[in-house]
Amino acid sequence: NIETFRDYCLSLPQVTEYFPFDETTLAFRVGEKIFAMLDLEDTEWFVLKCNPDYAVLLRDHYPEIAPAWHMNKKYWNQLDIAALDDELFFSLVDHSYNEVLKKLPKKTRIKYGME
Repeated sequence: NIETFRDYCLSLPQVTEYFPFDETTLAFRVGEKIFAMLDLEDTEWFVLKCNPDYAVLLRDHYPEIAPAWHMNKKYWNQLDIAALDDELFFSLVDHSYNEVLKKLPKKTRIKYGME
């Protein structure tokens, strides 16, 4: 359910949503850095940032997870959200959020109350 996903992303601290590329690509960001994206016209696939080593493990283990074709394949996975169970999906959203959060400058993390 796209609304459940959207609500979950927006429930994370300091997350905002916007359309950075066009009217259909919805992105979620923390500290001005994107951690998740979804095409509203093709809601079957969802894109999340990922630790490079973990990304490879996920792709090897789950056929529903592949390199994101339009992003840096080292860091971004696309997920077939209909094929993944909710627990794994939401844990990957959390992982993506934390990957971006930990790479924000300390000053930014402090500004947003994340440090």
